[in-house]
Parts: sequence; C-alpha cells; structure tokens
Amino acid sequence: MEWNQQFFFNSILLGVGLAMDAFSVSLANGLSDPAMKRKKMCGIAGVFGFFQALMPMIGWVCVHTMVQYFKMFEKWIPWIALALLLFIGGKMLLEGIRDKQEETAHDRIGLYALFIQGVATSIDALSVGFTIVDYNLLMALACSLIIAAVTFLICIAGLSIGKRFGTKFSGRAAILGGTILIVIGLEIFFTGL
Repeated sequence: MEWNQQFFFNSILLGVGLAMDAFSVSLANGLSDPAMKRKKMCGIAGVFGFFQALMPMIGWVCVHTMVQYFKMFEKWIPWIALALLLFIGGKMLLEGIRDKQEETAHDRIGLYALFIQGVATSIDALSVGFTIVDYNLLMALACSLIIAAVTFLICIAGLSIGKRFGTKFSGRAAILGGTILIVIGLEIFFTGL
C-alpha cells in the first residue's frame, strides 16, 4: 500500500464505520446530561477517539507479532463488549428508574464509566489490524489517527444531538440512554457471533 488518495479515503471510511457504536453511546451520554459543557464533550469524544485509534494499532501489532494468540482471543470480543455495555447500560437504566435527581451529571458519566464505554465500543476495532496488515508502521499509525479524528467528530455530533433531545426528555433520558447502551451491546454481540 502506498500514500495516495485511496489510502486516506479508506481510512476515513474505516473511521466512519468504527465510530457508529461510539456515536450511539455519545448520543446516550448527551441524553443523560443535557447541561454538558463543551470541555466535557471534547473529553468524552477524545476518549472514544483514543480507543478507536489504539485498538487497530494493537490489532496491527498482534498480526505482526503474535497472531496465533490474538486468534484465540478474537472469539471472546462479542462477549466482552456485551458484558461491558450491559453493565453500564443497566446501571444507567436503574438510575433512571430510581429517578435520582440529586446526582450530578459528573456522577452519571464518570471516568470509570467512560473508560468502559470507550473499550466496549472500540474492542471490535482490534480486527481492523488485520485489514491494515499490509501497511508499514507509519501508515498504520496514520490510519489510526485518521480513525481517531473521524470518531472524535462523529462523537461530538452524537453528544450535541443527545444534549438537545435530553432537555426534552429530562428525567427519562437516563432510561433511554441505558436502553440504547444495552441494545448496542446486544447488537455487537449478535453480529460478532
């Protein structure tokens, strides 16, 4: 593979395809925190972008170093994503049902929850390392950075849309957000099997 327009176009398309789960989770996060500040939005989108860049690089390294070990782990990816998203989605759902208005937005989308969301939505991106196996290290890194940038922009859009509708749904936004995360987890699980 060489540096050309097709390389950049393919990297952007990979980014769009991989970012759809992160977009949906960002939408749910925006729904649960309609008063979210721009700095927090950038932080959330940055975490998703980071993991979307990290996972393909880990996959690329695995292909070039320990492919037989990665093949054994690959069958567990849908199960891991399902467990992580069911945990976070279920927690959001329960909080919405209990209607804990005294919780701050920071509590609803804390660093721990954001880390789990980032891993869960990007774990399937490990397999992208197989599709970029022909790239040298610099090209694989560039592809991953493009994926991260695309993911960042898509997640900002998801957060903005979620914030707008979160104001309208007020108290029921956490229920809707948790339900979205659970559905995403099930979708990743069933398409991965």
